[in-house]
Amino acid sequence: MLVPLQITFQDTDSSSAIEEKIRHSTEKLEKFFDGITNVRVVVSTTQYGQRAGNQYRVRLDVSVPGKELVVNREPGDANSHRDPLIATRDAFEAMERILRDYVRERRGETKHDVASPHGHIARVFPQEGYGFIESPDGRDIYFHEKSVLKNGFKRLKAGMEVRFLEEKGEKGPQASTVEIVGTGVRHDEGAHPFK
Repeated sequence: MLVPLQITFQDTDSSSAIEEKIRHSTEKLEKFFDGITNVRVVVSTTQYGQRAGNQYRVRLDVSVPGKELVVNREPGDANSHRDPLIATRDAFEAMERILRDYVRERRGETKHDVASPHGHIARVFPQEGYGFIESPDGRDIYFHEKSVLKNGFKRLKAGMEVRFLEEKGEKGPQASTVEIVGTGVRHDEGAHPFK
């Protein structure tokens, strides 16, 4: 590993297993993009009461030319973040998506002055953790719950307007990032919204 790496544990004991996971995940990021100049990781705990117990928060700062990319993986209501290794994995997966968008931007594949396309949620499968966006041209775009920004997956409903970044997936088009634009639900033309 060539990238300078700083690992800090706050309000929790250090762990060689977590440090090894962080080192391995950093090497993976470095292979994906060799322009990373610095990586800082802070692992901390948050007390959610006696019943909920401690959950882990992972903050990940990655320095790249001209930018500082940040993931602050809050546990939210995800019980899976009681395990620091899972919280670490989730933070690095989110950083990989951000880094992928950054690399595309540097290559000129995305433009700053063009807004991301808007679409509407066509279908959501909450138990399975994925859904589909109807694009402006009528195509179905797959998305995974981890692609939804600000832990918004549980708030999604069919018809909600979203902004998304599309990429080519293994099985067709998919959204690498999904952002909720409004909380309103689209109503079909001719239908009365209160019926």
